[in-house]
Amino acid sequence: MSKNKKKVIILLVIAALIALVPLFTLRGAEFGGSDDAGSKVVSQITGNQYKPWATPVMEKWIGGELPGEIESLLFCVQTGIGVGVVAFFMGRLVERKKQESQKSKTV
Repeated sequence: MSKNKKKVIILLVIAALIALVPLFTLRGAEFGGSDDAGSKVVSQITGNQYKPWATPVMEKWIGGELPGEIESLLFCVQTGIGVGVVAFFMGRLVERKKQESQKSKTV
């Protein structure tokens, strides 16, 4: 087996462990976010129970509350898409600058 194949297999095993270990070690864990903390502070200040004025779109689709892990996954997917879009346009700007500098050198 070549050296590169061994590296790839080791990296795949590590990636699988990174994905699977939290599923078993964090079973039953509760995750709180800034939304929960903010609603508690509003309830303390006003003395009334905070009622959200909007419901998440995904909760309407599935008919209940999303688990925290799924919310985190969707947030990460949104982040990845946003980074991809920003990186794409930054790459376009860099490439345009390279092409303009090459044209000015040839002229």
